[in-house]
Amino acid sequence: MEEVLQFLNQAGVYFLATDEGGQPRVRPFGAAMIYEGHLYFCTNNQKDVYKQMQQNPQVEFCACIEDRWLRLAGRATVDPRREARAAMLLACPGLKNMYAPDDGRFEVFYLEGAQATFASMSGESRKVSL
Repeated sequence: MEEVLQFLNQAGVYFLATDEGGQPRVRPFGAAMIYEGHLYFCTNNQKDVYKQMQQNPQVEFCACIEDRWLRLAGRATVDPRREARAAMLLACPGLKNMYAPDDGRFEVFYLEGAQATFASMSGESRKVSL
């Protein structure tokens, strides 16, 4: 799991794919943390991405660094606890410009049953279960 977080942090920006009525939707993300043994990410509950994950929680992230990439698939599960939101703000302080733990908009998710695939242009590929 640390290796996945390190790759995401090194990439800086990575992309999350969701489903909206059979149409894939992709957008950039940039905040992740490990908390209580799970990989977490966050969003605003007013955004379409939040609604899409509520309807179909199966998601996939993709990050790229030069000729290497990571695909990370799993089930996005909301963690409603204030402690998890506060931990995300500590792990990613830049989020404090947008969110507060009790603002009513900030939501944190963790990935359940996640599978990470590390690959490269050379054809190497390695899978890791989180």
